[in-house]
Amino acid sequence: MSKVLPDSVLRPITKEHPYKIVFVCLGNICRSPTAEGVFQHIVKEQGLSAYFEIDSSGTSAYHAGEKADSRSREAALKHGVELLSRSRKFETFDLDYFDLIIPMDSQNKRDIEYQSHKKEHKEKVILMREFDELANGDINVPDPYYGGAQGFENVYQMVKRSSEELLNQLKPFIQ
Repeated sequence: MSKVLPDSVLRPITKEHPYKIVFVCLGNICRSPTAEGVFQHIVKEQGLSAYFEIDSSGTSAYHAGEKADSRSREAALKHGVELLSRSRKFETFDLDYFDLIIPMDSQNKRDIEYQSHKKEHKEKVILMREFDELANGDINVPDPYYGGAQGFENVYQMVKRSSEELLNQLKPFIQ
């Protein structure tokens, strides 16, 4: 897969200065906590946890403080991934704090970009499926909330593929 990350978001990654990533969806109970948990799991499996700070949030505060949707937790647990995060709203300060902001769909990307007009903020907002080699032009991770179990499994698989490629693109910068 070709490089997705722009040079402006790349920097040396050390234990003293971990790379900070936040995954974002609407309510922070389905897609983004799945992405957070999957990326944490992949990073941990490779012994790289000390090099990353990983979080998730939602562009709305509908579910602030809640655990991930039980169907998301169930789908992830089938693959040995535990989702432990609690929902929180994406805040303006996140634009400065995180090195990379990864929304799950184009609407959430627009909502994040609306919070800032700085070029350096916009450059660090990259859609999750831009890292998915099977996206085939479909740039959005679909919201599985109103669907069945298969929708949650599909989201898990999309997020897993995307997370693996994201980590592959960041690993050369780990020192």
